[in-house]
Amino acid sequence: ESSVHIKSCFSIFQRYQIMSSEMLPVFIEPYKVERKQNLREDQEESQKPRLSEEFEPISKRQMKKLMKQKQWEEQRELRKQKRKEKRKRKQLERQCQLESNLDGNDRKRIRRDVVHSTLRLIIDCSFDSLMVLKDIKKLHKQIQRCYAENRRALHPVQFYLTSHGGQLKKNMDENDKGWVNWKDIHIKPEHYSEFVKKEDLIYLTSDSPNVLKELDESKAYVIGGLVDHNHHKGLTYKHASDHGIDHAQLPLGNFVKMNSRRVLAVNHVFEIILEYLERRDWQEAFFTILPQRKGAVPTDKTRESSLKDKTYARVEGILDSDSTDEEDSRNERDSPHEEEKHDIENSTESTLNAVPY
Repeated sequence: ESSVHIKSCFSIFQRYQIMSSEMLPVFIEPYKVERKQNLREDQEESQKPRLSEEFEPISKRQMKKLMKQKQWEEQRELRKQKRKEKRKRKQLERQCQLESNLDGNDRKRIRRDVVHSTLRLIIDCSFDSLMVLKDIKKLHKQIQRCYAENRRALHPVQFYLTSHGGQLKKNMDENDKGWVNWKDIHIKPEHYSEFVKKEDLIYLTSDSPNVLKELDESKAYVIGGLVDHNHHKGLTYKHASDHGIDHAQLPLGNFVKMNSRRVLAVNHVFEIILEYLERRDWQEAFFTILPQRKGAVPTDKTRESSLKDKTYARVEGILDSDSTDEEDSRNERDSPHEEEKHDIENSTESTLNAVPY
């Protein structure tokens, strides 16, 4: 019985195994297909760009930049054409200029007419330690102006920059590196007394009692490179006197009446000398260079105005005396005195007509 039972169980197991093997693909295949579909969908979703990444909000500024970039790309050929036209136009202008300059008015021809002066003009930079950085920068600008004016002048001088060093050299190295390539200038670290004879030197200072009448082109004129806003009055005069150097001041007082103190900037003195070498007239040189803020007036006009004031005062005195005489005559009026009154009025009219307005 047991064997029979075992056989029956084995047969049942086989039958179940056969049934399960037949039924299993039916259940497995749909599962695999569904799983593949899910994986494919996941891959497609991962490959799709996210809306947040692709379509980020763009600001107005970015939009303008994109528009400009687009316009720049579109107008590339137009820009090339404009550049070609500009080059052609410049070539035509140069040709026309060359043709029009045949009469000798061009700048190069003017430069050929330059006559170099033998006069030596020195800017003494030995006062470096007496100035703050702000004043050093001002002095640097004044020296630049002197260099430019000397290069443009019809009678350029022998330009020297002495005792060059310290704060001034440092400022020039930082802000004007091209100074090492300057032409027609002698920049020396030594003091001017080391290479110029003392008898050839004349120190220009407004405190000197000596007035300069003419420029001697065999001499060397020294300008104190000092921007001090009158903190060191008389320093250059004392410096020249202590070293036994001849000194003088420009004849400013002979030709110009000024509202302020007769102290000029370094570049103004330099430019006045250049202008005098060209015109040989101190008054024209002063009024060409001096700035309007100085309130410069010719001394002739000031004398004329003072004379006018005196004549006006005299006329007023005459009129006052005439008016008192008329009042007295009114108090003692008689018919015979009418003629005397007319004579007095005629005399005042004649004096008024004689005043030079």
